[in-house]
Amino acid sequence: MAQERIDTRLLEELTAQSQDLNSDALRITRDALTDYSQKAEPRTLRWWQRGGVLAGVAGAAALLGTSRAMAASPSASADDIMALQTAASIENLAIAVYQAAAGLPFIKDGNKTVAAFIAKTTTQHQAHAQAFNSAATAAGGQAQNNPDPKYKAVVDQTLPTVKTPADVVKLAITLEDVAAQTYTKNVGQVSNADLRKLFASVAPVEAQHRATLLAVQALLAGNAADLITIPVDPAKLPAAAGSVGFPDAFYPTTNASPTSEGAVK
Repeated sequence: MAQERIDTRLLEELTAQSQDLNSDALRITRDALTDYSQKAEPRTLRWWQRGGVLAGVAGAAALLGTSRAMAASPSASADDIMALQTAASIENLAIAVYQAAAGLPFIKDGNKTVAAFIAKTTTQHQAHAQAFNSAATAAGGQAQNNPDPKYKAVVDQTLPTVKTPADVVKLAITLEDVAAQTYTKNVGQVSNADLRKLFASVAPVEAQHRATLLAVQALLAGNAADLITIPVDPAKLPAAAGSVGFPDAFYPTTNASPTSEGAVK
């Protein structure tokens, strides 16, 4: 296969355990959280503070949106609350799938980079679920602790057929894509500006998860699992490795879940 020079920074971002948001964003987010801690309800921040930087910038960005939404007098509508509950349900399902995947022998004893990605991504989804539920309860709704019903049916049907890392990756791509599409669409659907910031902060993280998984999927399909490493060795990668994770110029929302899909009944 022909080789060509590729952007190694991009590949490192795609494979470095889903830590693609830069240090400046982390600094800004930490500063904002510090400012907010003076006025936020103590119990709201405790889960964040216990874990330190629980999920890197991804978790921080999610909590920042939640914190700001909670700091203001919530003006969320019933549809906003349902959107938050549905988002939490998607996160709950993603957590369950990644935890199940982590226990599979071919993941535990297989490629260490894939296992590390699963572990880090699970932590990030846990932070996102807590952020969405915190915003939902602050707006007067209930926390959603159950998985999204539509995609749980898909997962229940698919998990028994999972036999290889490629099967795990394919299922994870489906969940990350629906999360990214849903949150992207929610940015334009929720009525509260702070909730828009929350969805806008989490959507690109889920899109980045998908991009990483698409790159991993392509390497597995090309019988090149040995190239899924940290750090990346760009000299050994096919030319397409730098672009396969980004099939869309603009992120689609065709498959976004309706706001009511995972709402508390």
